Amino acid sequence: MHNLTADGKSILLITHKLKEIKESADFCTIIRLGRYICTVDVDTVDENELASLMVGRKVSFKVEKPEQKPGEVVLDVKDLHCNDYRGVEIVKGLNLQVRRGEIVGIAGIDGNGQTELVEVITGLRKGISGQVLVNGTDVFNKPPRFGFEHGVSSIPADRQKHGLVLDFSIEDNLILQNYDEIPFSRKKILQRDTIFDHASQSIGSYDIRPPQSEKRPAGTLSGGNQQKVIIAREVQNDKDLLIAVNPTRGLDVGAIEYVHKYIVDQRNKGKAVLLVSFELDEIMSLSDIIDVIFDGQIVSSILGKDANENDLGLAMAGGKTT
Repeated sequence: MHNLTADGKSILLITHKLKEIKESADFCTIIRLGRYICTVDVDTVDENELASLMVGRKVSFKVEKPEQKPGEVVLDVKDLHCNDYRGVEIVKGLNLQVRRGEIVGIAGIDGNGQTELVEVITGLRKGISGQVLVNGTDVFNKPPRFGFEHGVSSIPADRQKHGLVLDFSIEDNLILQNYDEIPFSRKKILQRDTIFDHASQSIGSYDIRPPQSEKRPAGTLSGGNQQKVIIAREVQNDKDLLIAVNPTRGLDVGAIEYVHKYIVDQRNKGKAVLLVSFELDEIMSLSDIIDVIFDGQIVSSILGKDANENDLGLAMAGGKTT
């Protein structure tokens, strides 16, 4: 982009990533809820000011995460092997543990097996061999429903393919896994008033926009609000293990702050959280332990409080840290 502007071209960049704005733009126009707010000189404004203008309130970039001692192991992955979509082995004897009351972040360059790892844990992909224990129960190569019933909830990487039924209403998407349970169903009959009230509460609590959209098809929402529907459902499922894959993809800085709070809340309640993200800042700010994946294996494990971008980047590229 800098080369193009040096050649006299004009560029209109649309992004919610503050670092991109600071590094690339000369001027920034802020739009909020469809309205023009202001235009600022990027050189004279910092990221905190930009975030406040974008969201309409002060935004905290620091994730408040009290110290706590992790409990027993919830997720125990042992010597896992699996293939990718081409039939080529991509996870090669991977071992991983996540305990109660901790967030384990998986850092790695896309294509090193993290997607396939999550799909095997959640039952969306068959593995070759290994064990995936959740609270001592082996969910390896079991259907997704089996894993859910034994304590696994997940925020998937592809919200439209694996996270939502786009033609279903928001209220129905919020009960996809437990529509047949009390209080949403009694004697096999859906309790529509209860389902509607549950959706109304979720829309308010998780800032799903537009408000009062309980009956609206999920496919008509923006990508960010679709993500909020999934997060609301999975957090409220209240399972022992939450797997979050790129949970803030497509969200603005204000929504990111809320999502991070909900993830940390799960950890503080004694849940085990496995976080997979391509955003290093997100991995570093949320994780208690950072496991680096390279060529289908965990090659490095670093305490979140001791992590830095240089060491993580080197490990992600297959190098050895000193």
